[in-house]
Amino acid sequence: MEEKRTIIDLKGIVKRFYIGSPNELEILHGIDLQVKEGEFLSIVGSSGSGKTTMMNIIGVLDRATEGEYTLDGVDVSKAKDKELSHIRNQKIGFVFQTYNLVSRTSALKNVELPMLYASMGKRERTERAKELLAMVGMESRMAHNPDELSGGQKQRVAIARAMANDPSIILADEPTGALDSKTGRMIMDIFQQLNREQGKTIVLITHSQELAEETGRIVTLKDGEIIGERRGSGC
Repeated sequence: MEEKRTIIDLKGIVKRFYIGSPNELEILHGIDLQVKEGEFLSIVGSSGSGKTTMMNIIGVLDRATEGEYTLDGVDVSKAKDKELSHIRNQKIGFVFQTYNLVSRTSALKNVELPMLYASMGKRERTERAKELLAMVGMESRMAHNPDELSGGQKQRVAIARAMANDPSIILADEPTGALDSKTGRMIMDIFQQLNREQGKTIVLITHSQELAEETGRIVTLKDGEIIGERRGSGC
């Protein structure tokens, strides 16, 4: 079988805050992590382990203090802000625990937003947004604003929005954290479908060992260091 290429490559990643002050705080202490194209990986750890800081670096929302990061062939440390903005818009889809939907804006318009930033034509983006909402079972609620939707419905809209520009990578930060177990199960099923049927590379940040078990590889983070790695049942 053909060897999958590495799409996320972190080497010696260190992240410090309050640089130059006596209160300097090091959150990540030399992280090495490689993720292959099409992999479904989970990063687990308790609160304060550095999961969100690591997610922000992988998602190019923040830069590492030290170390090398290559994302889909691009050296992130040397990339200009404009290039990083393009990467975030085109290559990565984000799903957050808090949904991050725009209030007073319909589900359809929320899903269209990343395509608007990518300068896609109105007809094309409306058509694609409708297709994506149908894919997550939200076609009947596309005219509703976020405050008219349940938590699970909001998260399904957020997943549709993450897929707007057909990114190769989906980063999900505690995507089921605010949901009941049945709704969380539905969200995980959508991720499994995106991984298996569309070949999306998915990195799931979670404190739930149960959810992590469903992914192909489980990386455990503790106090800013990777302390273990094993296969999950999703491999």
